[in-house]
Amino acid sequence: MLKQTVALLVLSLLVILTTPYTQHAMQYLLDAHDWIAQTLTQVFSGGEVGDMIRRLIALLAVPILVGLVPALLYWAIKRSWFPYFMHLVWVTWFLQAGALLIMAKVATS
Repeated sequence: MLKQTVALLVLSLLVILTTPYTQHAMQYLLDAHDWIAQTLTQVFSGGEVGDMIRRLIALLAVPILVGLVPALLYWAIKRSWFPYFMHLVWVTWFLQAGALLIMAKVATS
């Protein structure tokens, strides 16, 4: 319990100190998502199914690409698979999904 409390305090302090940098990183993440979604507009039809597939691919592409960069670097150095690939993909996906939900909420209000 004490370790978790200390970890929570340290991580909270880290978030407070790195907020400007984190905001830029989140903006880059959203920009990459928007660019992929916009590019896929040329591929998929304008119907409901095409729009849903386009949005799904855009939501999944960025976290997988973010996870592949360190995985490929790790593989080039160690010649084995990056052990935390899916962890990194999930963290990136949660951050991206949270940012997209916040942006959707801001756009509707």
